Amino acid sequence: MIPIARPVMTSQEKEKVLEVMESGMLAAGSYVEEFARKFADYSGTAFGVATSSGTTALHAALEAAGIGAGDKVITTPFTFIASSNSILYTGAKPVFVDVDPLTYNIDPKEIRKALEADPTIKAIMIVHLYGLLCDMEEIMRIVDEYDLILIEDAAQSHGAEFKGQRAGSFGQLAAFSFYPTKNMTTGEGGIILTQQEELADRAARLINHGQSERYYHDELGYNYRMTNLAAAIGLAQLERLDDYNAKRRANAKFFDEAFAELDWLRTPLEPTGYRHVYHQYTVKVPRRDQFAAHLKENGIGYGIHYPLPVTEQPFYKELGYGKVDFPVTQKLCREVVSLPVHPALTEMELTTIAEVVKSF
Repeated sequence: MIPIARPVMTSQEKEKVLEVMESGMLAAGSYVEEFARKFADYSGTAFGVATSSGTTALHAALEAAGIGAGDKVITTPFTFIASSNSILYTGAKPVFVDVDPLTYNIDPKEIRKALEADPTIKAIMIVHLYGLLCDMEEIMRIVDEYDLILIEDAAQSHGAEFKGQRAGSFGQLAAFSFYPTKNMTTGEGGIILTQQEELADRAARLINHGQSERYYHDELGYNYRMTNLAAAIGLAQLERLDDYNAKRRANAKFFDEAFAELDWLRTPLEPTGYRHVYHQYTVKVPRRDQFAAHLKENGIGYGIHYPLPVTEQPFYKELGYGKVDFPVTQKLCREVVSLPVHPALTEMELTTIAEVVKSF
């Protein structure tokens, strides 16, 4: 079986982890601080606050931005459930809008419709899905026009760019995940990025039990800290992130060319001015279940991201969201399937994947 994801671990990660183990400082410490600083520098922001996961980064970012009970936050129904769950954690209400049928990212036209219908909306949480940034030109125009708080869920877009500007550097705050399937990993982990020192300080307190200094707690906080062990892996991975992304892009180009003549399969879009980093290589096919069975029978791992809109998940239906239709999202949930594109793929594996797909 060719797996949908295969984290690359080298002697460098092992050496860094061993350093931490031998130091005895396993929990949060200097490695975490170094990793947060270097990832922020890489992404083009002034501050980084490392966390225990992408979900905890989202939650703390929202609270640091002042999102709380009674607030409304626009977001997408076509994403992993952590995006909207983190809004619920704060007591705020997600306001879902449909996605663009070409990019699969949140549709700015639908954002405008929601804001026109309800001017009390306070914030937007966008999701840069599959490694492609949202339409940041139009979204930033909307944010400025309506004076909104912008949170970037950049969990799938490490190093992705729009007109040379990297994911995580557009909003007041951004959150990344370093889960093992991501473009780089810390095992489990996340990070909050921001350009504003005040927001960084607030986020740092929130993820550390609300402490401004040891044993002095200014507000209700959480234990959302990253460990030195995780940060050690992250430091080694970050050095190779550009190489990993380049390999993903090369693999995606190979598939684009291999599938160019298949009129029944639609490959991912990379609009002019964007740099896709292909966290997933997600294709759209008309008979998805049969196609997935064909992949499985031929030893090709795949992923269906995502089979249900967030609004149709059982818990969200109980909250009343299941009564709203999102036609683009609902169609995508029936048709998308992700193929292996990770940097550990060999030439033989790439060729095998392409041949299996074309034989369907």
